[in-house]
Amino acid sequence: MCRIDLKFNVQSSKFNDFGMKEYKIETLVHIYEPSELSKDDLELVEAAKRATEGSYAPYSKFRVGAAARLQDGTIVVGANQENAAYPSGLCAERTALFAAGAQHPDVPVTALAIAARKGRQYLAQPISPCGACRQVISGVEERYGTPVRILLYGTEGTLVSDGISPLLPLRFIDEDMR
Repeated sequence: MCRIDLKFNVQSSKFNDFGMKEYKIETLVHIYEPSELSKDDLELVEAAKRATEGSYAPYSKFRVGAAARLQDGTIVVGANQENAAYPSGLCAERTALFAAGAQHPDVPVTALAIAARKGRQYLAQPISPCGACRQVISGVEERYGTPVRILLYGTEGTLVSDGISPLLPLRFIDEDMR
C-alpha cells in the first residue's frame, strides 16, 4: 500500500541558461487497496470493470471501461470503440463523459473510474487517461464548476485523484481562449 497525497504543486521557478523561465512541478499520488475504498468508489470501479465488456477492440485487444458517477448518483458507462480508420475510434473515458453530458446535461459528473484489461486479465498497474481524455475531463470540471474524482483501477491498487490538475497540470482551459 502506498498512501501519498495527490496534488499538483509548482515547487519553484527559475530562469535557465537561455533566459527562459523554468518550473518544477511535483505530483504525488494516493494508491488504495480495495478494502480502503469507500462503498461508492468500489461500486464505480466495479462498473468500470464491467464496462470493459462493451469494448470494441479488434485491433489492439486492449479493453478499457469507464464509469461516470453523476451528482444524483446515476452511473453512466462507456468503453473504448476502435475503428479501421485509426483516429476515428474513441476512448472509454470520452464515451462515458460524452454520454453523461448528452443524457444528463444539467447533472454534474462527480467521479470517473477507469479499468483496463488484455484478454480476461485486468492490468496490475492502473492506466492513466490519454491526453485527449484528460483535456475532456478538464472541460467537464469547467462546465460544472467542480472537480471530478478520478479512480484508476489496477489489480495492485487504485490510484485516486480528487481532480484532473495532478494528471494535467498545464491544461488548456476556456479562459485561454478569451
